[in-house]
Amino acid sequence: MKWEQIDWEAATWTTERTKNGEPLVVPLARQAIELLNQIREVNGKWEWVFPGGHSKNKPMSNNAVRTALTRLELHGIMSAHGFRAMARTVLTERLGFRAEIVEMQLAHRVKDMHGRAYNRTTWLPERQAMMQQWADYLDNLKKPDNNVTPIHKTAN
Repeated sequence: MKWEQIDWEAATWTTERTKNGEPLVVPLARQAIELLNQIREVNGKWEWVFPGGHSKNKPMSNNAVRTALTRLELHGIMSAHGFRAMARTVLTERLGFRAEIVEMQLAHRVKDMHGRAYNRTTWLPERQAMMQQWADYLDNLKKPDNNVTPIHKTAN
């Protein structure tokens, strides 16, 4: 994520290209904008929102996320890609969002019998609402009375 890709007024981040070769507009929840503003105070002078530890001119590596999960004692319990899978599951099963909207948000091609030739939907308003509801859901998990069973590391 580069600072120049963030539209602060529209509360969106536009990726350069996804695995599918197309840019993706990602709606940002209020909480994400607040966090990005805090991060900008620290490293807003750099090109990357999350610069690498060895070079500020490169983005944070995939290994940095893996290392962070290990330090949090989540190695073997959670992976970077696991957060995407968890979000996909919770957004559809618990929060009730349609799978194609979630898939679009995850930068996956939405299957359509006509392909992208006729279907160019982005569901941006729906995805904006979804991302705000997701952020609110995550905030609620931090509350002591949320009735969610925490993940415990099991003995090997």
